[in-house]
Amino acid sequence: MSLTTTRLLDNYIAGQWVPAREPTAVLDVVNPASGEILARVPLSGAADLDDAVRAARNALPEWRAVPAIARARRLFELRERLGARAEELARSVTTEMGKTLGDAHAEVARMIEMVECACATPTTMQGRVLEDVALNVDAETVRQPVGVCAAVVPFNFPAMVPFWFLPFAIACGNTFVLKPSEQVPLTQQIAFGELDALGLPAGVVNLVNGGREVVEGILDHPGIDAVSFVGSAPVARIIYERSAKAGKRVQALGGAKNHMVVMPDADIDQAVDALIGAAYGSAGERCMAISVAVLVGDVADKVVPKLAERARALKIKNGMELDAEMGPIVTREARDRIENYIGIGVEEGAKLVVDGRGHKVAGFEQGFFTGGTLFDHVTPGMRIYKEEIFGPVLACVRVPDFAQAVELINAHEFGNGVACFTSDGNVAREFARRIQVGMVGINVPIPVPMAWHGFGGWKKSLFGDMHAYGEEGVRFYTKQKSVMQRWPASIAKGAEFVMPTSK
Repeated sequence: MSLTTTRLLDNYIAGQWVPAREPTAVLDVVNPASGEILARVPLSGAADLDDAVRAARNALPEWRAVPAIARARRLFELRERLGARAEELARSVTTEMGKTLGDAHAEVARMIEMVECACATPTTMQGRVLEDVALNVDAETVRQPVGVCAAVVPFNFPAMVPFWFLPFAIACGNTFVLKPSEQVPLTQQIAFGELDALGLPAGVVNLVNGGREVVEGILDHPGIDAVSFVGSAPVARIIYERSAKAGKRVQALGGAKNHMVVMPDADIDQAVDALIGAAYGSAGERCMAISVAVLVGDVADKVVPKLAERARALKIKNGMELDAEMGPIVTREARDRIENYIGIGVEEGAKLVVDGRGHKVAGFEQGFFTGGTLFDHVTPGMRIYKEEIFGPVLACVRVPDFAQAVELINAHEFGNGVACFTSDGNVAREFARRIQVGMVGINVPIPVPMAWHGFGGWKKSLFGDMHAYGEEGVRFYTKQKSVMQRWPASIAKGAEFVMPTSK
């Protein structure tokens, strides 16, 4: 497709699709399997963000006044609309991001699940009432919208992650501005088409394509009250500090280095299956991917050969092919960064068991493919152990016992997700109790909570006090207000110089 016929994407502001007013640049959106240019995305400027924030601010009083159950009904309709386009959404995810079609379908299902969960907001947003907290005084707590909310989202889940935030924010009566990843902006064009069809008041939801300038504008803009972010830990820290300094509420989900402990009593074949899927699924481009296998005692000599055999046999193809187990890396630059890390691991002295560098797929020679990579005898001082690679690279660390496995994981700066494979109930209980990680799986390799439970890590994997989506999402997108009431007939005459009490 030539550049002259490639679509230039619009922003969605105040209920209309509009071109970026003064984009600082225009980038190609590329199919990572083929290198084909799919569309062009503008890097919008400050004026576009101002337009979106102004629209959101203007829509806020009207939208907040809509009864909570009526807002929920709009989400019920959105759920049906997204379900009707689930196949199209999944194909868009695979086309622009690269993950396999089966994985994309699962992502879209989770996206729709978020909308379903947000439909319950009239219940989860409820406050509490207590009569007679003091003499003739009643007290209640209510939850009210935060205001104008914004989200900056990553490339790896073009459908799901924006919907960790958007449905919960608007269900609570807020208005919303989304900055999708400039690498994968197409899927949200479909989603916002369905949001547009709901007939929401103009400005309730807005989409601004862009890069760093828009992100920095979101952090500093006085018209934005809350910011949600998903990305790397260094950027998450900047987002948190800068947004908080500007007086905004903020949740910034950062990096990960997820470990999976395999105990000697674990079912070895089940553990190997779990490691292969969790390490190489979505080409390792998940914040919940397992990137470290912690092999306890003599289990390493049983697990590593099986992992090597399976890693070499991975079906790496265009994600649209139904038998593909792993697709391409999202960009050429990301692939080169991943393969550079493999070289670093070799230099550091780790044993390279399977080398995925230079992988080619017949018929897709212009695609950004790399193979599954496996290291053994990795040590905690190595960069491939400490740093987030975000690719299909699995590092095996050998430890003598359970205590050292727990100590190893707790010492890591990230605490996003973790798993333990064992048949011992006491080991499982102690692991879940002692591990310093936000999401824990027992014989579950990728413990991503369902929509009702909330998502978030510990340590440098989360900056902020509240996790994403579910009840935690409702708490993030609302402010608590306490109201105390006493009516004239019960008010004693004369000035009161003491606090009201129950006596």
